[in-house]
Amino acid sequence: MGRVLESASLHPSPKRRRYLILSPGEFATNAKTAHGVIRYGHDQTVAVIDADNAGKTVHDVLSYLKSDAPIVAGVESGLKYDPTSLLIGVAPVGGALPPSWRGEILKAIDAKLEIVSGLHELIADDSEFSAAAKRSGSRIWDVRVPPQVPLFSGAAYNVRQPILLTVGSDCAVGKLSVSLEIARAAREHGIRARVAPTGQTGIMIEGWGICIDRVISDFAPGAAEALVLEAAKESELIVVEGQGAINHPAYAPVTLALLYGAAPDALLLVGDPTRATLEGGFATPRLSWGKLIEVYEELASTVKPAKVVGIALNTFQLTDREARSEIERARAETSLPVDDVVRNGPEALYEAIAPQLSKRSQLVA
Repeated sequence: MGRVLESASLHPSPKRRRYLILSPGEFATNAKTAHGVIRYGHDQTVAVIDADNAGKTVHDVLSYLKSDAPIVAGVESGLKYDPTSLLIGVAPVGGALPPSWRGEILKAIDAKLEIVSGLHELIADDSEFSAAAKRSGSRIWDVRVPPQVPLFSGAAYNVRQPILLTVGSDCAVGKLSVSLEIARAAREHGIRARVAPTGQTGIMIEGWGICIDRVISDFAPGAAEALVLEAAKESELIVVEGQGAINHPAYAPVTLALLYGAAPDALLLVGDPTRATLEGGFATPRLSWGKLIEVYEELASTVKPAKVVGIALNTFQLTDREARSEIERARAETSLPVDDVVRNGPEALYEAIAPQLSKRSQLVA
């Protein structure tokens, strides 16, 4: 039967998938991966599995997704929509597979669907799933498994296109959404922009990339560089999806690997103004916009200077009036362009930062 495991790839795949998304009991609340793929993915979502909302459509449950895909009770009822792949659309805390999901995944494997998973717990390493896939001929794509990557070489310094890196005030504040929205706005202005995905949802959306949090630390800057070099092949602007936050006790190392390895020419700060402390139960306080800008720019200045050119706020939890107030407050504090590119669209922020997206040189002795 050959290998059942596929890893992430540095090269975009021409394959087009028809996704049946598994998000039992959590589609409306905790299915960030499902929401991202439905909203931004190049592949079609044909149905979503969530028995709590079976009989409704995606749009009925989450109107902002603007999808008429039906919500069904299980794999068996989803097969009539001719999916090619089952995508695990929820990332549980710790990345472990809930035991109650196993039966649905096995049904999908028996139906010869490809299994697409971004969990830390690898599906292909599970003996039951692997054996079932070999019997049926199903493929398993564990998106977090990285390809082989080299050490950082410095080749990213020679990329001719401007490189914009999204950086965060915390993890899970919307760096991927902002990256995708800014790239879309650039394309609408006639600029060939490509997003370099560094996390599982971005890889599922774009069909290529590297989960930087699965790369051995010494090679993480090299992985970031490899993504930039690949994105440079067919682009005029490279937008690198950021990860974590520089002051997050758990995720700062991956943030720093991207800050140095991607060799950005400009930074776009992404933040959620409603958070007082960092995600994950840490008491570490959220830094002010001004302090975050100072830290990111100071770190970049030691290798390849890059300025924060704007701020993209995540105001999803706020009313329109509250969102406007936070946007104005951040503008007043930093004198930078500020907006919520999901709530208000990316055009205004892109137009404000576009003049700052130009090449900068590395520091040399």
